[in-house]
This record gives sequence, structure tokens and C-alpha cells, in this order.
Amino acid sequence: MGKGAQMTIIDGVIKDYNERTGELVITAKVDMNDYLRECPKEARIGLMDSRGMTHDQRKKVYALMGEIAEWSGELPERIKELLKIEFMVHRLNGLVDEFSLSDAPKSLVSKFINYVIEFILENGVPTRMPLYEVCDDIEKMIYACLMNKRCAVCQKKAHLHHVDRVGIGRNRHKIDHTGMRCLPLCPDHHVEIHSIGDAVFMEKYHLSDRVKIDDKIIKLYRLGTKREDSYDNKKETE
Repeated sequence: MGKGAQMTIIDGVIKDYNERTGELVITAKVDMNDYLRECPKEARIGLMDSRGMTHDQRKKVYALMGEIAEWSGELPERIKELLKIEFMVHRLNGLVDEFSLSDAPKSLVSKFINYVIEFILENGVPTRMPLYEVCDDIEKMIYACLMNKRCAVCQKKAHLHHVDRVGIGRNRHKIDHTGMRCLPLCPDHHVEIHSIGDAVFMEKYHLSDRVKIDDKIIKLYRLGTKREDSYDNKKETE
């Protein structure tokens, strides 16, 4: 849709969803006036979420606000308002008007919680509670920990742990790490995962083993190089 294009908003109903292709089938009643007959055959679809914020989400939001307020010295209400503005500008591109957490839809609150957790990790905000207990999307939390090199369990400084082992006889500095499962772990939790095993470790800390290495992680951890920032490489160079 080009710049300066006019947009007509119409209501529709989702009739079907194809899980294999990721396609939605939507029907909508349209008043075929002259404008609509001449308009380009393009559409921008916004899905409405009528579900309200859950009690569990409310507890998570205010727990996180309390942690940031204690770290910054600001009042929790002030922190909430500042983060809401930052969230709308940087995550929603200003497309959503000022929203109230008292009546915001569940999906929007979930995105806001993810944003607050990213803020905590990027700024090194200490938290009394593990983030895996207050996040709304465990895989997004793990990815944010990866991008900030913070342990997914305790948020201490972390290196990358390969859930998918490279394997004997393969040169880890030459293979493509893309798609391998991984976790960011501090030294203590890296020792623990090897002691009790990946499956038990994931269950103990309610983590996910579905986060996969992408191009950003490869670049950040210098995977495939002799300066690789992962535990496996540390073992080889020690």
C-alpha cells in the first residue's frame, strides 16, 4: 500500500484457518460504491482481540513494575506510564492510542509484558523473581535473554549452550549452526543442565527447548568461528 493511500475500514468474520499454509479465510460485507470499485486489490487486515487481560497477567505486570521502580527510584505508576509510551512508539509504531491496562486486550498486554522483560534484560535491572515465572511467552523471554547474553534462569552473564550437540567428528567452526536449539546459561546453570540432563532441567525451570539459532544469534555469539562465544567452544580452548 503506497504512501498517501486512503484506507476504508470494514468489518469481517474469520471463517476458516489453514494451519498448513497459515492462510485465513475472511468474509466481509462491502458497500460497492464507486470508490471501492476503483481501489487497488490490496488489503491490510487487523485482527481484533476481545479477550480482556487475565488476573495472572495483571499480577505479572505490577510485579515487573515494582522491580523496575525499586531499581530506578521512580514510583511504580510513573514507570508504568513511561514504559507504555515507549512500548507504543517502539513496538506499535504509534498505531495504537493510549491504552489502559484495566481494559486492554489479552494479546496487547502479552506484548507489553514481553517489552518490559526486554527492558529489564537490556538495562540489567535486578529482579528478585526469576523472569521465567513472570513472563507471558517463555520462548520470547529466552530469545531476549539470548540477545542480551543473560542466563534464562537467573539473568546472570551467560554463554550459549547447545541443546542440539554438534557431534563427534564435526568441525564446529565450519558447520552451519542455523536451526540448532539453544539456551543462554550462566556457568552454574550450565553445570546443572549437564548434571541432570536437558529434559529435567527444562521441566524444573519451566523453560522451552524450541528456541533455535538464527542469523542474529550466529552473529552475536560468533558461531562457526574460533572466537565462538559458547560453552562448547570454551571447553575446546581451555
